Amino acid sequence: MEIRELQQEVDRWISQFEEGYWHPLAMLARLTEEVGELAREVNHLYGQKPKKPGEPPGDLALELADVLFIIVCYANSLGIDLEEAFCRMMQKYRQRDSDRWTKKKSDNKE
Repeated sequence: MEIRELQQEVDRWISQFEEGYWHPLAMLARLTEEVGELAREVNHLYGQKPKKPGEPPGDLALELADVLFIIVCYANSLGIDLEEAFCRMMQKYRQRDSDRWTKKKSDNKE
């Protein structure tokens, strides 16, 4: 699914409710909450904080998708084209960070 398709699908879902998108500050709070849930799962899986006995397993993929959903909601509510913004962001990284890390050796043995 293309980013624009994600934005359209979220907009169709949100548009069926009278309340519509939340205000930007409320959306930031929701994003922070979702990132916290993601952090908790990462800490359980890879960090020093194991789950409590009997605590059900989490779903890291679902937590990441929750963060993505809120980001798409945020962009939609502010009229931001995430696909265009993502392209601009990647260009920034390509220019700024192209020599920051050690590049992998090519597997082509020509």
